Amino acid sequence: MSSVDLSEGTAMSQPWKPLPDDLSESARRLAEELRAVKDTHRISLAELGKRTYLSKASWERWLNGKRLITPQALAGLIAAVECDAELLTDLLRQAEAAREESAPESVPVPAPVPVPVPVPVPVPVPVPVPVPDSVPVPVPVPGLPAEAPALPVEAEERAPVPELSTGIPTARVAAAVAAAVAAVLVLVAGLWLRDPRGDGAAVAATVPAATATEPAPLCQGVGCAGKDPQAMGCETDDHTLLKGNVGQVVLYVHYSPRCRAAWAGITDGSPGDSATITTNTGWQETALIHWGYDNYSVMVDASPGDTTLRVCGHQKGGDGCTPVVADPAARASALSLPAPPTVTTTPTVTTTPTS
Repeated sequence: MSSVDLSEGTAMSQPWKPLPDDLSESARRLAEELRAVKDTHRISLAELGKRTYLSKASWERWLNGKRLITPQALAGLIAAVECDAELLTDLLRQAEAAREESAPESVPVPAPVPVPVPVPVPVPVPVPVPVPDSVPVPVPVPGLPAEAPALPVEAEERAPVPELSTGIPTARVAAAVAAAVAAVLVLVAGLWLRDPRGDGAAVAATVPAATATEPAPLCQGVGCAGKDPQAMGCETDDHTLLKGNVGQVVLYVHYSPRCRAAWAGITDGSPGDSATITTNTGWQETALIHWGYDNYSVMVDASPGDTTLRVCGHQKGGDGCTPVVADPAARASALSLPAPPTVTTTPTVTTTPTS
């Protein structure tokens, strides 16, 4: 077999590494055919990654049998170089079937639902107002009765209250009126200190807002990788950066600026259809329709400034990919509002018919 340099350039000076012994017959033959395509076109791993919008590290794993190539990566290779598309696609399906037969059955564990954390509401603290030791002679105050209410006394004490020569009630009634006037003065002074301009601005500043702020997301960046966007609170500012059709199936590139993470979406499909989001580092997550007609994937890290995103679909009628989205954070900031999922303008995606 031909030799190839697995680092850079097109010079072929090192032999291919032996394929793992645990590969199935179809997976082994697929890896050999992929190596043959690379040798025939005499291209480096870096150039191969550039043509397919995938990382050099991902192609190294696929060509050396460390991982099975994804349908989206194979579709990118078929579109980038001349090769036997029918043979490679058939070998990939056989390898996937062999992998499913050998894999143990597993029960998917639902993602945990976050418990909302209550937001503390600040309570305004009244400002203490000093009360003078001596209280002036009571004066009429609007809203108060002309005479102080009678205090409850025993039956034998219910006698007319004598008046002094000055016309002022006795000391007991005067004390009650003085206490009421002092309470009014304290209230007025407190309101003046909290709002000296009289426009209500200071008092309004102490009142908490009627609507509570949205809770912070539960993850960001690489911390969101492999997690559910809805469970992590990342769907609250979901921006649909791009969408495209593969036949009747619609693919979406979703992005959350708060979480700095992205995920794939698929609608109008059928069970067995899938959409896979891929970053320029080779990270991939797939949304597979188990039942119904739509689904979404878990998230990938989109925090690096040089992040690029692409969503590829795999359906019975054919495979296809959206254009590459560069700098998702800048693209999201250019959108005034999160794009609704029913945008009528859709880009054209490259579709590869399946046999």
